[in-house]
Amino acid sequence: MKHPLNRPVFFTPLAVLLAAVGLSLWQGPAVVAAETTVNDWILGNFSPLFAWAGIGFLALLACIALSPLGGRVIGETGAIPILSRWRWFAVTLCTTIATGILFWGAAEPLFHLNDPPAMLGLEPGSDAAATFAMSTMFLHWTLTPYAIYTVAGLAFALVYYNRREPFSLSSLFVPLIGQRAHGPVGTGIDILCLYALVAGMAASLGAGVLALAGGIEGLGGFRGGDPLRWAIAGTIVATFVGSAALGLQRGITRLSLLNVWLFLAILLFVLLAAPTGRLLTLGLVGAADYAVTFLPRSLGADVDPDWHRQWTIFNWGNWFAWAPVTALFLGRLAVGYTVRAFILFNLLLPALFGAVWMVVIAGTTIALDQGSGGELYAVLTSVGPDPLLYRLFSQLGGGSPVLALLIGAIFLSYVTAADSNVSAMSALSTHGISPETPEAPLAIKIVWGVAVGLVATILVAASGIDGIRMMSVLGGFPALFIIVGAALSLTVMAVRGRREAAPAQS
Repeated sequence: MKHPLNRPVFFTPLAVLLAAVGLSLWQGPAVVAAETTVNDWILGNFSPLFAWAGIGFLALLACIALSPLGGRVIGETGAIPILSRWRWFAVTLCTTIATGILFWGAAEPLFHLNDPPAMLGLEPGSDAAATFAMSTMFLHWTLTPYAIYTVAGLAFALVYYNRREPFSLSSLFVPLIGQRAHGPVGTGIDILCLYALVAGMAASLGAGVLALAGGIEGLGGFRGGDPLRWAIAGTIVATFVGSAALGLQRGITRLSLLNVWLFLAILLFVLLAAPTGRLLTLGLVGAADYAVTFLPRSLGADVDPDWHRQWTIFNWGNWFAWAPVTALFLGRLAVGYTVRAFILFNLLLPALFGAVWMVVIAGTTIALDQGSGGELYAVLTSVGPDPLLYRLFSQLGGGSPVLALLIGAIFLSYVTAADSNVSAMSALSTHGISPETPEAPLAIKIVWGVAVGLVATILVAASGIDGIRMMSVLGGFPALFIIVGAALSLTVMAVRGRREAAPAQS
């Protein structure tokens, strides 16, 4: 067998997840109560570490970009890229964006506009609250989140291609502790991160299922309830497993390119239909406030502690949950490019896309809600977030074709993120993965895809949006320590000037 199963890494997190699913079906309320307790403990005790880690990652990446390590070619000089720059950007963006930018891009700014932190003394619905809402969207969806992915992905790219370490998360720690990183400790790290990623993917899939159900029910004029949500989850899982089975070039890349074009079509429609002048103003004042308040707001120094934990740290938890295993896939894409190019395509360009998206989508949501006296916020609080995105596009004059386009974008945005990560999860669960033979067996991809679908659908059925939020934090907590370790390894590679950190020859 080309890629024999790594039994401890495959079976241990799978058994834990299936046990959790069974327990949720048997004792749903008790499981939600336990999740809430653990979630509150994590947020209450580790929020500063989440916050400082995000800030530290940005500083580290800036230093590396300016250092000799920035000129290092991933895979050594002469390595041939497996993707063109445009395809690299498309796959990277879609791997990391999932459904969050669509689901929360409309829902989150309404909370900040109409229920800003009391500590700031802002009048709900006011222009000052609108500035705060836009600034917060920049904070939660641009530089800091992508720094989390970039640190982990860059560290893995260097150890995998330049040091030829195994396709394992334990390889991230080799620069720190040498070959002791492999063995039982490394196996434990892989197990922990697979659990964390399934938790994060389940949270994102749950959000996607809610958004898709709201759109389909809106178009069809009916209430599908849990059967519709199960059907949506099953269709998504089948699609992303099929894409992952086709591999990087035939499946993942093609879907990512299509998804990026759908994103651009949505942005174009909104720009043509929305009050563009208001969006420009919101974007400028929001960006200025983001720049001025970045450090204190990242640390929660100028907002209520509960608000900081439930919003900023929740967001970091979700990004951290995806980051370790996603790093394996992002690092695999980078061969043939320099470290500086990696930072550009994994941090700066996706963050710029996120900023443009939030100016257009979140800005339009804020402008329409202010203009209607809080109509969209009333929908959010009375009905929930499911139909919100579609109500927004209906107010812009989008008929059934536009809503169908939106449903397609939401569907693909999760599929393109999930197929990349299922590919990485499956590779992590097997032995013998290398740059020459990067794909795991199809059966393993199917098992992980079904596991994610089950966890997500039961999570949504049991506790809705609150369960999604908690699952994000529960997944991100163990991943936090893995990514901090990756950052330390990256620091070691830069400071010591080892062979893998030498500048490329001109």
